[in-house]
Amino acid sequence: MLTNKEALIILLLTILATVITRFAPFLIFGKSSSNNQYINYLGKVLPPAAISLIVVHCLRNIDFAPPYYNIPELISVAVVVAFTLIKKNTLLSIAVGTLSYMILLQFVF
Repeated sequence: MLTNKEALIILLLTILATVITRFAPFLIFGKSSSNNQYINYLGKVLPPAAISLIVVHCLRNIDFAPPYYNIPELISVAVVVAFTLIKKNTLLSIAVGTLSYMILLQFVF
């Protein structure tokens, strides 16, 4: 069991590591690097790539063999796509998709 002092040290080190990783790119590249074409390219390409990886990871275990087994997942994916196209808000789409998946699992299927 951790003592209060040890828990506080771990918490402070975690906060420090998070702050360093969040601010390091701004400290390293600064505002002058906004003209760097490679950084601008990565800024455009990485967010969709990360979302694609998340989608593949979330849907990797879907089995299409049994009937009606993967209906909640497919409905939730359709909800996320619809909200993304209509509202153009990624966080809202993810939240509504997750909520619809949980509702479908708990109350429908």
